[in-house]
Amino acid sequence: MKLITITGILLMLFSCSKTSNAQDKEQEPKQEQNEEQDTGPKLVWEENFDGDALDETNWNFELGNGCPNVCGWGNNERQIYTKQNHQIKDGFLTITAKLEDSSYTSTRITTKDKFEFTYGSIETRAKLPIGQGIWPAFWMLGANIDEVGWPSCGEIDILEYVGKEPDMVYTTIHVPDTYGDKASSKKTKFEDIEDGFHTFKAHWTHDKIEFYVDDQLVYTYAPPHKTIKNWPFDNPAFIIVNMAVGGNFGGPEVDNGIFPQEYMVDYIKVYQD
Repeated sequence: MKLITITGILLMLFSCSKTSNAQDKEQEPKQEQNEEQDTGPKLVWEENFDGDALDETNWNFELGNGCPNVCGWGNNERQIYTKQNHQIKDGFLTITAKLEDSSYTSTRITTKDKFEFTYGSIETRAKLPIGQGIWPAFWMLGANIDEVGWPSCGEIDILEYVGKEPDMVYTTIHVPDTYGDKASSKKTKFEDIEDGFHTFKAHWTHDKIEFYVDDQLVYTYAPPHKTIKNWPFDNPAFIIVNMAVGGNFGGPEVDNGIFPQEYMVDYIKVYQD
């Protein structure tokens, strides 16, 4: 009787040990997976344009024509920015450029003083408008622009498209050394860029800024010897979404027969390590 009891106890202990080891092995891969997830970039900010109105805790409207301080927003653009030329519906921001009573109207929004960041990856998914004179953009400016001015604040143009150049996407950097017509820029041909939605992304580190279209690397800005004149990008920047009409880059000619035109944005996401 004692022998049976001792044997039973030993069998129970062996069984418990096997169960415990099996549970430990099942848990190990999950722990490793969590560790891997913790080392990757983390989503720190996103805008999915939910609801039926723009979230003004995240966004500012910039209104008017930019005059008198910055006539035509600095590029001799023709549009007047309003709060009425946009819509939030079905999870999309739609900015509509219109021609009304010989005036062009559109919308421009920014995250200045509401969301600003330094370094990381920023991405949008958007559908472009088309036509001569249209100029949609997704870009960033240094948050210190009020103190140091432009281009000393630095400008990162993640997406610029001008209707006069079909199939082309511009990615551009403006800094004191190279700005305006002499900016550090690259235009890349995508024959289907006007069809459907596409993703536009910039990956910004302390060494370089890489630009992607549909996950394809199209341009890298990385001055080998950085100075304040060619690299003002160690400070926070804010986001801008707008659609201009005409101007030094989008125009000068505008085809009035194309209006209205819609610039649709699905989301904007920012990741940091």
